[in-house]
Amino acid sequence: MSSHATPIPMTSAACGPLSGVAQVPGDKSISHRSLILGAMCVGKTTISGLLEGDDVLDTARAMRAFGAEVTDLGDGNWSVHGVGVGGFAEPDGVIDCGNSGTGVRLIMGAMATSPITATFTGDASLNGRPMARVTDPLALFGTQSVGRKGGRLPMTIVGAADPVPVRYVVPVPSAQVKSAVLLAGLNAPGQTVVIEAEATRDHTERMLAGFGAKITVKDTDEGRIITLTGQPELQAQHVDVPRDPSSAAFPVCAALIVPGSDVLVPGIGLNPTRAGLFTTLREMGADLTYENERTEGGEPVADLRARFSPDMKGIEVPPARAASMIDEYPVLSVVASFAQGQTMMRGVKELRVKESDRIDAMAKGLRANGVEVDEGPDWWAVTGLGHGNVPGGATCASQLDHRIAMSFMIMGMAANAPVSVDDGAPITTSFPIFEPLMAQLGAKVTRGAL
Repeated sequence: MSSHATPIPMTSAACGPLSGVAQVPGDKSISHRSLILGAMCVGKTTISGLLEGDDVLDTARAMRAFGAEVTDLGDGNWSVHGVGVGGFAEPDGVIDCGNSGTGVRLIMGAMATSPITATFTGDASLNGRPMARVTDPLALFGTQSVGRKGGRLPMTIVGAADPVPVRYVVPVPSAQVKSAVLLAGLNAPGQTVVIEAEATRDHTERMLAGFGAKITVKDTDEGRIITLTGQPELQAQHVDVPRDPSSAAFPVCAALIVPGSDVLVPGIGLNPTRAGLFTTLREMGADLTYENERTEGGEPVADLRARFSPDMKGIEVPPARAASMIDEYPVLSVVASFAQGQTMMRGVKELRVKESDRIDAMAKGLRANGVEVDEGPDWWAVTGLGHGNVPGGATCASQLDHRIAMSFMIMGMAANAPVSVDDGAPITTSFPIFEPLMAQLGAKVTRGAL
């Protein structure tokens, strides 16, 4: 059970063609970072298009707890009066980050080099996720942490009183780990260097530069080397949050598998470190086009048009693409169920430690709905049945994971029998308007079990 909601069973059934315009919410990654960096500036940062899901609202509450003045101005417009780099106050109470791994890890990094102490917790899902991947590199700055066995929340972080800069090689591709180290490096003297063998989403680097930090990024034989000069005075900005490609994945994928569909999803961020799903779908033969390509706020943006694609084929997704679509593998596996032949996904062990073990959760649900799935520690393969041949008819466990819940709702729209999840409440963490948006397009998603 989520700390924010009681379980809400949901069921999705076959529907007629999906059509219309899907105005998905703002990008979750950029929303988190705009609040955190705004709180680390001196002056007033304004934000438009902020995602107002539970995850981001928890981050807003956390920034208030650390002393920033965070104001909801209505209609996705917010302001943040920051306290400056190193200016965080010690919070009076425990910081509850709900379901958000991104939120808690980035906030830990942001406060890790200030001489304050904070205790973090979350819902049952977040409290089961490993934090050592962040607290280990933060310890190099001089930070201390005490948590439950296995480095899990609830956890208390004691910020470094005299932080030192670090040079850190990220052991597994993780934008959260990279970003936590960079945010910690803001209040450390000298240069903090992060090296990643595989490029991950680069919103933190782009936004740090936009807020006035001195940061360089170089691609070398050693990997991508990111160098940040510490103790800058960040400059307050206006941030126009693009629409979230991870949320766009759901109406896009639904349109591809529901007969006769034609859906436009406008204003989607197509940062190359985030757009791997759309590249993969096009390689599978999806009728997915980019319209009105442009740049907004330093990020590439386009309108996506997705049409029913009955002849998609299974492919092998390159492992090097995993970091650019790690959150989209669950819904990709649903599309793969309706394609012809096997879709192989390798290099995805990160899925084992997301809000749930996403490989296990999707494999169990897909099998229950009549789809063959093979899996290993860092790979899985879905054998597609082709359009019109997916049985459906099962209730799947969402495992307190918003993307698992939404993925099975998409499956039910094209399966031969309805598909249910035991709890759709976590959907509000990232996509609070999922139900009305899909209904507006013509989907049949109802609350209640099969």
